[in-house]
Amino acid sequence: MNEFSSQLPSILDQIIASIPVFKPELVIIVAFIGTILATLFFDTIWKHSSLAVAFLGIIASIMVTIPQIDNPTSGFFGMLIIDNFAVYARVIIQLALLVVLFLIQQYFKNKTFGKNLGDIYTILLAAGLGLNLLTVTTNWLLAFIAIETVSISSYILVGYFSETKRQAEAAMKYVLFGSVCAAIMLYGLSLLYGFTGNLDFASQAHIQGLISAPPVMISIALLFMFVGIGFKLGFVPFHMWTPDVYEGAPTPITSFLSTVPKIGAIVLLSRIFQAWVSTSFYFSELTLLFIVVVAIVTMLVGNLIALRQTDVKRMMAYSSIGHTGFLLMAVISTQTKDPQILLFYLAVYTLMNIAVFAFIQTLEEKIGSTTIADYAGLGKTYPILFTIFTFVGISLIGLPPTAGFIGKLLVFSATFDLYQTTQDIPFLLLLIVGALTSVISLFYYFRIPLYAFLRKGDETQNPPIPLTLTYGIGIIFGFLVLLFGIFPDLLLQVFN
Repeated sequence: MNEFSSQLPSILDQIIASIPVFKPELVIIVAFIGTILATLFFDTIWKHSSLAVAFLGIIASIMVTIPQIDNPTSGFFGMLIIDNFAVYARVIIQLALLVVLFLIQQYFKNKTFGKNLGDIYTILLAAGLGLNLLTVTTNWLLAFIAIETVSISSYILVGYFSETKRQAEAAMKYVLFGSVCAAIMLYGLSLLYGFTGNLDFASQAHIQGLISAPPVMISIALLFMFVGIGFKLGFVPFHMWTPDVYEGAPTPITSFLSTVPKIGAIVLLSRIFQAWVSTSFYFSELTLLFIVVVAIVTMLVGNLIALRQTDVKRMMAYSSIGHTGFLLMAVISTQTKDPQILLFYLAVYTLMNIAVFAFIQTLEEKIGSTTIADYAGLGKTYPILFTIFTFVGISLIGLPPTAGFIGKLLVFSATFDLYQTTQDIPFLLLLIVGALTSVISLFYYFRIPLYAFLRKGDETQNPPIPLTLTYGIGIIFGFLVLLFGIFPDLLLQVFN
């Protein structure tokens, strides 16, 4: 007790000195509390007060995040690591949250909904806090807390809107599957700490502890840890919850689930991979092989099953699984390089995915359906929407002249360079499967323009779509996808 008392002043000094490192997260916490208060006391006076507080909180968080560029530091006894990778990833996350915030508001503005939307803005901020922490930590315990913060927030976002039996069933599956994955991950975490006595996965002490521990037990512990990360990323075989939840959740919540959590989880996985890949830890080679195999299987499963889907949201769920495999490929190929390529692809993926769901939401509000067959003949009625929708689909496939093509070209080039350096067959297989699944994706993405422009639909005259905020977001993001495809340096130079 006396020893702890003597160390207490230095501990407090370290915590106080670390507060500037934690400023973006502190701003989100303040906005979280402010949104709760606005929901309780001010929404009755002005119904958009909670939205305004959440919006200002995210903007303020971005403003205090940007000055951390080119200013690497750490805090809270090394639990938080601030570098350019973390800064850019947090900015992408916060900008995506900002857009999702307005998609939610637009989705429910004309609907009869008995619950307070301010609660959802609060939960979205909580998810943003967890995602921020995922990008800045190399500590297993903090990573687990961050994953659970995001997971619990996601459960609430899906379950809060359940109105039908099918939606409630999807939410229940999500919670049960996530809870089991969390328990397995926590058990793996306890094993790792027991074997190493250290929770910083990038530290030499931790890696040395892993090397000294029994290989079989360490392998089991690490596989348990990857269960939690796999659940959040939705790669095979932890993808089972994805289609039902994406289809059952409201479209703006689906756009959030398919995009934003993946950024935080990919950054965490990238840090783990980079910390181990150049060490003598035996599992580093197994980790590489494990991620290669998972990436190949995930790309194949996601894209092949997407071919058979008739609901566009369910199709995008499997598309998202396929893209997760490609993101894993990006993690592998950029292991010895600046994370510029990975950040570029994450930014482009965010633009593409949110644009797609903005168009799906616009059409859902207009025709009341997300079934691809119901898009038949609508290309003549809504030519601008479906033309841009098609361009975004082309970008998701990875065809020129879009940003998706540039992103995939950079990842393929980095993977080919890795294969030439190592001559390892798994990297060649990764390249072949990546190219093959890109071709496969063409067949299901092109079903949308096929039905819209080449199939005859109901002769009923559909009214024109007004330029709503949701529609505007889709158009702007679609334009950016085309702009960054023609001038990729505009975005690449940002990440230099």
